[in-house]
Amino acid sequence: MVHGHDEGSREKVARFLERLGLEAIILHEQANRGRTVIEKVIEYGNVGFAVVLLTPDDEGCVKGGTLEPRARQNVLLELGFFIGHLGRDKVCALKKGVVEIPSDFAGVVWEPMDDNNGWKQSLSRELEAAGHVIDWNKVMR
Repeated sequence: MVHGHDEGSREKVARFLERLGLEAIILHEQANRGRTVIEKVIEYGNVGFAVVLLTPDDEGCVKGGTLEPRARQNVLLELGFFIGHLGRDKVCALKKGVVEIPSDFAGVVWEPMDDNNGWKQSLSRELEAAGHVIDWNKVMR
């Protein structure tokens, strides 16, 4: 899982993945062992699927523009890493609220992380399409 500062969303998604029987690897929960963050990303990047949370944690704009909510820069870097490493078909970006989408990512479909939990069905469909077995009874709980 790739995430920014929205701990509530991170925990919701992680616990949901675990309920489905999948392991949610959250980087800051793993031992550092003197490594840089990107070294940890590479070590733990050999996964079957990546979930990336695009939450409005930062603000930014073009020079002279109006500030807009955007995901943290590390989240975007790691999104690109996983797209390149796993392929787009094994990465699901969940977008919460109003978040600027990078122009290079604008053509890729992302799933809205809504308050009605529709994201659980969307994420489960993506996981199933990527070859994971999904117990739909657990999704609907």
